[in-house]
Amino acid sequence: MKDVYHTPGAKVGTAVLCFFIIFQGSCAHRVTFLDGSGAKRRPRGRVGRYASTTVGTIFADPEHLGSHGYSNGQLEKTGIVYTCKAGHVDIAHVRKTADWTAFLAANTLEQLKRNETEFSFKFKEPSRYFVQLTYPEFWRDMPEAERDRTARDVAIRLAQYFAYAGATWHEILTWFGYRSTGVYPEFPSAFSWEDSFSDLLGAHISAEALRDTEHEYDEAVTLALNRKLEELDVQPRSTAIRASEKVRGVWFSGDFLFLVDMKARNFDIGLDDGFVTPWLVPSLAECEGARPWSYPVPGLDFLSEYGFSVKFEIEPKELQKGKILNIVHPVRKERKERIEPAVHFAAIMDYIKEDAIKRHGYDVYPSRTISQVQSQPGSQQPHKERPPGDEAGTSSSTEGIVDDLNNDNVVDFRDVLVLADAWLAQSVPPTEKIKQR
Repeated sequence: MKDVYHTPGAKVGTAVLCFFIIFQGSCAHRVTFLDGSGAKRRPRGRVGRYASTTVGTIFADPEHLGSHGYSNGQLEKTGIVYTCKAGHVDIAHVRKTADWTAFLAANTLEQLKRNETEFSFKFKEPSRYFVQLTYPEFWRDMPEAERDRTARDVAIRLAQYFAYAGATWHEILTWFGYRSTGVYPEFPSAFSWEDSFSDLLGAHISAEALRDTEHEYDEAVTLALNRKLEELDVQPRSTAIRASEKVRGVWFSGDFLFLVDMKARNFDIGLDDGFVTPWLVPSLAECEGARPWSYPVPGLDFLSEYGFSVKFEIEPKELQKGKILNIVHPVRKERKERIEPAVHFAAIMDYIKEDAIKRHGYDVYPSRTISQVQSQPGSQQPHKERPPGDEAGTSSSTEGIVDDLNNDNVVDFRDVLVLADAWLAQSVPPTEKIKQR
């Protein structure tokens, strides 16, 4: 069994030199993948956000997301944006899954070129992932150019599957109580309404970037991300904030990051129809008549086109593994130590949905959840800008300190949260961000 972190054969010379320069962050634009460079460097971590107007959430300006950086993130921005066709999108999740897709594509390609039949890898969590490949009988007899093209395509599409499965596994683990830091509870973010689609979008963007023959990886991701957001009809930062505030009390409650209660969970990971359908905040004037764009989830059926087959398993090593293994292997004497996402994710998700309803009282059905938002008083009303100097609805506790920053026609504590968000945002002074709204 090969571990992709310890297999030999990395290119030397210029590639090795560039690798160490990339490690220092001064030539990050040279990361290309699928050519031997960059394959050994694990993606760096990024901090995701809740799509809620709580202190600690950063809403990103979609026109200033910066340049993607696999190794060096000094020029990139993350945060929450809102799109008319995909609802809220967490840019950190998009970038993270894109980079894991690239990393796994490069390493999977290396295994294919070596004709390896087994290898394993890890994400950030302790769980280990195992891959068993069966090659077509004619693989070694294929012309070299055709074999290389096939290997690249198979590597990219397998990497999309691996990365998306890994992102979903992270959501599953956090539902059962896993904490990546060991301290901070991550249950509130488990299957929050924007996560799965954001991860899926990252896998699609990475595939586009890896197939881009005209640009280096970082630049290709930057271009692909901007294209996708434009296709999804991304909205200004102020709309993202207003959309989040619109679902307060129905999809989430709470004003502070550590106390937020995520009431709405989107458990659609593509098991029913092979697509993830994002949730749209209803009755937004900027997105009137919009319909959600469903994206296909990566699968393994394509392998038969090339004569390949694969067995993909996860071996949990977290403290929560017993709870999860008991779901898919209920007979303890027959319990195995691994799960197959293609086989067992459905049973796990059924359990989680039932748990969400019975133990937490969540409404996990999007049509009913969204209808609750539509039935809120005033939710059907279009946004109206308050005329300059109009003090109607001003709260005495905030008068003279903040304005109606979240555009709900009331100046109250929630506007202070928006101001705090501006203070936390990167690169642009708070006063300038308030002016940009």
